[in-house]
Amino acid sequence: MAKITSCDTVAWWDDSLMPANLAHFALNATDVHAARDFYGKVFGWTFSAWGPPGFFKIQTGPDDEPGIAGALQARRELVPGNTMIGAECTFAVEDVDATAHAVRDAGGTILMDRFTITGVGHLIYFADPGGNAIGAMQYDAAAE
Repeated sequence: MAKITSCDTVAWWDDSLMPANLAHFALNATDVHAARDFYGKVFGWTFSAWGPPGFFKIQTGPDDEPGIAGALQARRELVPGNTMIGAECTFAVEDVDATAHAVRDAGGTILMDRFTITGVGHLIYFADPGGNAIGAMQYDAAAE
């Protein structure tokens, strides 16, 4: 394990684990157009339609520093009966199948089995033991 020190915090990193950096966030909204207007005014974000109706890519920064990829979408239920409130986070992983296996072994639950987004990659959603819904994406531009 390597020791990482930053400011007043100390974290431990297990070098045997695969990296999983935050790569994407999604905001769920009951009124997508009102949310788009709100975040555009508050943060200056820009939006472009992509994929299904009511789904927008979010650019959080200028073209030379676009920030973490984001999406604005209609509110949904990843867990049946539990409408998503707040932001969803998706972490980039090297192997989504290995990640699903690790989730199960660590006591988590797979909410959405491996799903391929053409030209983007392979995605799963899982719940940690505390019930938080998290995405894991194996990015692959050749995915079909």
